[in-house]
Amino acid sequence: MRKDKEKVLDEVWTDERVRSFLEVRAHDEVADDFHMLLKAYQSMRAEDFAKFVNYFVGDNRDLSTTNLAGQTVLSIVDGHRKGNDYAEILRRAGASQ
Repeated sequence: MRKDKEKVLDEVWTDERVRSFLEVRAHDEVADDFHMLLKAYQSMRAEDFAKFVNYFVGDNRDLSTTNLAGQTVLSIVDGHRKGNDYAEILRRAGASQ
């Protein structure tokens, strides 16, 4: 049996592609800012995520927005074993838990 998708390593993230995450919208009641920030975290390497956060802040978006359970993206990332670099990027940009 063949896999539907092959894992892509060292994928190239152009500035245009990183910026495209500013267009991501939630499909439920979660705030768009929370959804796009979480999707960027889940999809990008740390250096690309840092670029995205700069664009995000430059677009006057809310780094401390929450999901329906009251969690910020920073509080979620802080709970991940390999989230330290991402959490630091969020903190430097002014995110709070």
